[in-house]
Amino acid sequence: MKIAQLVREERKKRKWSQVTLAIKAGVGLRFIRELEKGKKTLRLDKVNQVLHFLGYETEAVKRDV
Repeated sequence: MKIAQLVREERKKRKWSQVTLAIKAGVGLRFIRELEKGKKTLRLDKVNQVLHFLGYETEAVKRDV
């Protein structure tokens, strides 16, 4: 599952607006909007901040190339 989809689903499951999630996670509304749209150039520290707030964490995984 993509991060954008995960964040959107977790937010909706909690019945929060994007504004509510932004306030609770300590990031801006614009950041939440861009994150949920799947923007490719977002600050990783802020992505991690939102994920951590929702109970998730990122991890490096080796993939076949």
